[in-house]
Amino acid sequence: MNKPLFAATAAVALLLANAAPAAGALKTAVFAGGCFWSAEHDIEHARGVKSVVVGYAGGASARPTYENHEGHLEAIQVTYDPAQTSYSLLVANFFHHIDPTDPNGQICDQGPSYRTAVFVDGAAERAAAEAVKAQVAKELGKPVATMILPAATFHMGEGYHQDYAKKNPMAYNAYRVGCGREAALKAVWKRG
Repeated sequence: MNKPLFAATAAVALLLANAAPAAGALKTAVFAGGCFWSAEHDIEHARGVKSVVVGYAGGASARPTYENHEGHLEAIQVTYDPAQTSYSLLVANFFHHIDPTDPNGQICDQGPSYRTAVFVDGAAERAAAEAVKAQVAKELGKPVATMILPAATFHMGEGYHQDYAKKNPMAYNAYRVGCGREAALKAVWKRG
C-alpha cells in the first residue's frame, strides 16, 4: 500500500465531504410563522426556494390534523438550493414576513399554534438563526419573541391546505385583507 497516496486521497475525500453541498443537493428548513397559508405564500417565491409544504411541527402528537394539532405549531417546510441562497438569507426572509415581536401568534391569528419559531438542525443552523434574530431585534429596537427550537418531526398538513393561496386566491385574499396582515407588517417593519 502506498501510504502517502492513501493519506493524500483521504485528505482530499475529507475536504470534499466538508465542502459546500454538491450541485443539485437540496436542503430543507422548517419555520412556524403563524397561519401556514401566509407563511407558505410569503416565502415560496424567494430566491433559491424550490418548494414549500405546510404542516405541523413541535408537538408530541404523532398524527396531528388541522382539527387536532394541540402542542404543534402551524409550520412550513421549505426545500431550497444552498447554491442559490444561504440558510441565513432564508431565515432573514422568513423574519421579514412575520411580526417577530408578538409572543402569542400573528396578527389576527392568536394562540399557541400560531406562535413563531425557527426549527434548527445542528449548531451551524442555530448560530445562523440566533445571529439573524439578534439583527432583527437590533433593527426593530424591541425584543424578538420568535423561538429558536431544535429540529422536530415535520408532519405534512392536509392536501386542501397545500398551496392554499394559489388554489383559492379570492378566499385567501379576503382572509389576508380581513386579518390586516399587510398593514400590520408594514407597521412592524416601517415599510411604505
